[in-house]
Amino acid sequence: MTDPEFVIRILRQSLESGETVEIEGLGTFRKSRSRYQFEPQVHARVFIAYVAEDLSPARSLCDALRQRGFAPWLDKEELLPGQNWPRAIQRAIENSDVFVACFSTRAVIKRGQFQSELRFALDCARRLPLDSIFLIPVRLDDCAIPGGLSEHVQYVDLFPDWDRGINDLARAIRRASRDNRPIRPQLISAL
Repeated sequence: MTDPEFVIRILRQSLESGETVEIEGLGTFRKSRSRYQFEPQVHARVFIAYVAEDLSPARSLCDALRQRGFAPWLDKEELLPGQNWPRAIQRAIENSDVFVACFSTRAVIKRGQFQSELRFALDCARRLPLDSIFLIPVRLDDCAIPGGLSEHVQYVDLFPDWDRGINDLARAIRRASRDNRPIRPQLISAL
């Protein structure tokens, strides 16, 4: 049995037993009377990468994105005690419509998890068409975006005008989520 057939069989069994099945990044399946219903995920998933010193502006960014109807992912809010956090972060990046990298004077010089997440996001972006928006650098202050990134990707300034920066970021996220979200009609029609 191939992997898609296995997934469809499990999905069908779960629905037949009355369960609702949510597939992260795709949507929710339900059985209604004699037919199946599918509700696609509508909120763009946004991974927020930052250094620990920038937690406060990262949280403000999450709040601003939530208010605009997006689903931001911030490790301090999403990771559970005992969870394999490196794998959870990788999955969250892979399942995101957009990866927002928060750059600051602290972030550009600090080694650690932020740099690792940024490199993983660059690997994910390589799998998308060249004109896709996935990685969006945002500047929290007047810092330099690393040359390898700034030469190829436009960034957003969240200073000195926070609201304008958030509006520009929201516009880019809407476009990215529309362009990057895969449609899987073969899975839905196979049920």
